[in-house]
Amino acid sequence: MMHSKTILIVDDEPKTRQGLKKTLGIWSEGKYEIICAESAKEAIHVLERQRVHLLITDICMPEISGLKMLEKLNMKEQKLVVIILSGFPEFDYAQQAIRLGVVNYLLKPINKRKLIESVEKAMEVEANQERVGMIEKLVDDKLLNVRSENYRTQSPIKEALRFVDENIKGQLSLRDVANHVHLNSSYLSVLFKEQTNLTFSEYVTRRRLENAKKLLMSTNLTVDEIAHDVGYQTAKYFIKLFKEFEKMTPSRFRKSNSDNQIQ
Repeated sequence: MMHSKTILIVDDEPKTRQGLKKTLGIWSEGKYEIICAESAKEAIHVLERQRVHLLITDICMPEISGLKMLEKLNMKEQKLVVIILSGFPEFDYAQQAIRLGVVNYLLKPINKRKLIESVEKAMEVEANQERVGMIEKLVDDKLLNVRSENYRTQSPIKEALRFVDENIKGQLSLRDVANHVHLNSSYLSVLFKEQTNLTFSEYVTRRRLENAKKLLMSTNLTVDEIAHDVGYQTAKYFIKLFKEFEKMTPSRFRKSNSDNQIQ
């Protein structure tokens, strides 16, 4: 059975580990894969091998504590949603946990209802983070700047941008846009760069690649089909541009984001 998300439980006490796994297994009804590690070292090894959506970890463990483990993981820039378990209601522990981005701090012995409530909230946080992460991957910062500054843009360029966006899938030249806004091509080129901080051709390329990334993450269309759909006559040229801007091929981009496909 394919599980959509993975929860990793880290605790050096076998009884606690198995109790948590059993409780969450019954609650999730097979919706999540629930795996265990008996030490921070083993957990780090698991996290290096596979994607984990929620980490539930004890604070006090031999060799490496739960908080030390989180510090190590933060250094590796792993975006993790975390619930901390502790036998000690110490304020310093809680403060440090919050600083490390922990979403909840549960005291042992763990109350089953509180555990499930915490996990439900944590999975909501994780889903929101995932959505934000996907948006960051899809949105081009330079295009975002153009859009956010659009209200300041003079009307000929505003109209030019609208025309480009509406006709982005077809063959589009600077001359076509210049004719539409009744300006000389050379003057439009200078004005476009001045107002958007992008050349006309770079804007068109970035818009097409933004559309391509959405299609790569949300459809099963082939790279060739996507190339034609976003306005390129050949897949070869599309792949060349995609690599230039994204530092990877379209296929690699799709594969690396396959865990986060838009439904």
